Amino acid sequence: MSSLPAQFVGVTVVAKANVYFDGNVVSHTVLFKDDTKKTLGLIRPGTYHFNTGAPERMEIIAGTCLVTLDGAKDARAYAAGTFFDVPGNSGFTIVVGSGLCEYICSFLPA
Repeated sequence: MSSLPAQFVGVTVVAKANVYFDGNVVSHTVLFKDDTKKTLGLIRPGTYHFNTGAPERMEIIAGTCLVTLDGAKDARAYAAGTFFDVPGNSGFTIVVGSGLCEYICSFLPA
C-alpha cells in the first residue's frame, strides 16, 4: 500500500495538459523545488499502452485498473492506495474497465 498525499505544497504546475489517446488520458506536470517531477492525471475507460524512458512509479489515487508490464505474462489489478513500478526503457498496458482511474506518476532515479 502507498501513503498518498492529498496535496502538494510549494510546487509549480505546468498549465498545458499532456493529452494522449484522443483525450482519453490527460495529465498535468508538477515540478518540485528539488528538480523532481510528477504528473497527475486521469484515464478514461479503455486499453492503452505506454512506453517509459525513465523508471516510473504509478500510484492509483482513485478508481481501478488492470496493468500488464512489458514482458510480464499476467495482468495485475490495482485500486486506490496501491502502486506499481515500471522500469526505464520499458512499458506497460493499462486497462480501465469503467469510471475514471486517477493517478500520480513519479519519475524515479535511474
